[in-house]
Amino acid sequence: MQVNTSRFGTLAVDANDVLHFPSGIPGLEECRSWVLLADARNDALAWLQSVSQPGVCLAVVSPCRFVPDYRLRVSRGELASLGLESPNDGEVLAIVSSHAGHLTANLRAPLVIHPEKRLGR
Repeated sequence: MQVNTSRFGTLAVDANDVLHFPSGIPGLEECRSWVLLADARNDALAWLQSVSQPGVCLAVVSPCRFVPDYRLRVSRGELASLGLESPNDGEVLAIVSSHAGHLTANLRAPLVIHPEKRLGR
């Protein structure tokens, strides 16, 4: 499938690589299908690109890479919607943003992805 992006141009993406966030992402509830893209220049960074909105792309990182003792606290009910037994079974990503010239990772509201089911919350 073809995914149009404002940052990367038109990308050919395997439909099996699309991540589905049934409830969307807070503030972006209308964006439910995403593709995770590696950054060509920085292996610590990835991009979560909306499939439906070319201008919506989020920088994401693995929080454990920058905060080794990071622990995700999430209720079993939240994990149940993804089909995960434990947060350790999923991939955890933090959205990175820039504020006043400084980069920050949102560790309080991480994204949890079930890699096999391609579901996120």
